[in-house]
Amino acid sequence: MPLEYRTIQEVAGPLMLVRDVRNVTYNELGEIVLENGETRRCKVLEIDGSNALVQLFESSAGINLSNSKIRFLGRQMELGVSTDMLGRIFDGLGRPIDNGPEIIPEKRMDVNGLPINPVARSYPQEFIETGISAIDGLNTLVRGQKLPIFSASGLPHSQLAAQIARQAKVRGTNEPFAVVFAAMGITFEEANFFIQSFRETGAIDRSVLFINLANDPAIERLATPKMALTAAEFLAFEKDMHVLVILTDITNYADALREVSAARKEVPGRRGYPGYMYTDLASIYERAGRQKGKKGSITMIPILSMPEDDKTHPIPDLTGYITEGQIILSRELHRKSITPPIDVLPSLSRLKDKGIGKEKTREDHSDTLNQLFSAYARGKDCKELMVILGESALTDIDKLYAKFADEFEQQYVSQGFSADRSIEETLDLGWKLLRILPRSELKRIRDEFLDKYYDNE
Repeated sequence: MPLEYRTIQEVAGPLMLVRDVRNVTYNELGEIVLENGETRRCKVLEIDGSNALVQLFESSAGINLSNSKIRFLGRQMELGVSTDMLGRIFDGLGRPIDNGPEIIPEKRMDVNGLPINPVARSYPQEFIETGISAIDGLNTLVRGQKLPIFSASGLPHSQLAAQIARQAKVRGTNEPFAVVFAAMGITFEEANFFIQSFRETGAIDRSVLFINLANDPAIERLATPKMALTAAEFLAFEKDMHVLVILTDITNYADALREVSAARKEVPGRRGYPGYMYTDLASIYERAGRQKGKKGSITMIPILSMPEDDKTHPIPDLTGYITEGQIILSRELHRKSITPPIDVLPSLSRLKDKGIGKEKTREDHSDTLNQLFSAYARGKDCKELMVILGESALTDIDKLYAKFADEFEQQYVSQGFSADRSIEETLDLGWKLLRILPRSELKRIRDEFLDKYYDNE
């Protein structure tokens, strides 16, 4: 039986100081028992001699220091995992919130996980089809990759996240595919949108949802991605599934980190965020990947809304260092009603060349990708020139490039949030658009592919 202490000294926001404790360890879970018998959960943040600083998972309201007692449970936070989690919805601490029964766990896993040894990692190289042309065709997602989506307030990243979760699949295999979806600090309306979207399309059957609402405690928000990744590690590395983890919104997670850091009176870093935010984010992102000798994999798409649309803000800045590229949503494209408003030029998937080509997508993928990027970039330059100097200043070929840029945005990038395009459809659409330009302009594509695809409509 754990020892009970009545030595709670003070409570400050989500933090509580307990004196004269023995054999208590960092990150250990505890329970506070109030005078009326109610229990609240907490965990140890810091040990200083016989003093323990603990962090509450729930509100500190109603805790009477003299009549409340605390007991430490001798274990860290764990999640009971089972394949029965598929099709279920949990809160940020892993408790079911879909009126279904409690999960009977096959095993209990520490939510902090174990980092993958770099030597044990396999290189990501298998194509994942999302059904979205701007991603599949130009910034290809590869199994085991970490590819964040940089959004901003008011942009439709929720719809994009739901679309990827519904449509994503590993082509050419019958191996089981699952989606683990974790939402942090979202509104009730957003939570409802995700749940309805998953249910209507049947995607819920292969998904595990962890939902932390904006009015839930900040500390629960910090636990949510760890819970989700623990479930993902179980499905990937114990049950040999390909798991896609979608985390939204990392900005809310980082704000909760800042809130708790401020309550601990830590020295703030850039913009008030704690100096260890890089390490903290890395401890989440680096749980994605593939392991040698294991069939399963974890592919991760973290979504973050950039405060003030600022790419240099600490959250997108640090995320860009840790992950393998980024998909950037554009406010300008959103104003033009292009959905999804993916700005392909600053977007980047650093592993795209590993997942495309013969026997993965199609042999012409690499060449057409380079040509589409090049033509779109020149087309945008021509459009800017047209605004400054007028259309009469453009050559005939410049006008074709400007037309290409418009058609590319309207047909290739814009496809709506329900269209699921196969990679063949995406590549064929790319060729259709490239036919706007004369063959002599397509200098980045080999003649054999021009003969096969450009000339044969």
